[in-house]
Amino acid sequence: MILPEVRDPRLVTVRRGGSLTDADHRLLALWAAECAEHVLGHFEREQPDDPRPREAIAAARAWAAGEMAMMRARAAGGHAMGAARPLAGAARFAAYAAGQAACVGHVAEHDLGAAAYAIKAVRSAHADSARAGRLERDWQRTRLPEAIRTLVLEDQERRNDICWSVFSG
Repeated sequence: MILPEVRDPRLVTVRRGGSLTDADHRLLALWAAECAEHVLGHFEREQPDDPRPREAIAAARAWAAGEMAMMRARAAGGHAMGAARPLAGAARFAAYAAGQAACVGHVAEHDLGAAAYAIKAVRSAHADSARAGRLERDWQRTRLPEAIRTLVLEDQERRNDICWSVFSG
């Protein structure tokens, strides 16, 4: 469960009564796509012939560029999550990260889903390293655009407990 019961209005679009601008919404999607792509190799090494997670990442970027309808991007996210379900470990989490990224256009708060699953993928792939997850989290934070940096960091603190505590430590 990565979505809170009470939504932060800063992560709800202005059209739905929140304060999230379209520009910042797009930045969240692009950041989520980058987080997911960073760990995609964990999926592709195990499932080299399954394009669904890569297509979901492309859909997130296409939605952010105004080249794809939100419903199509969200559907691509669902397909990536379908690719994840029969798997385990890093490959599963990497595919879920891609699926979450593609769903950011639908619900902006899926951005942390992409980031959290990416961290879980790295933790799973490097179970012998206590630092691996922190290094991934720190890398993700270096990729945050300044315009959304504070928003995302505050959201990570707020939702850390429901995101498997991957953003602390």
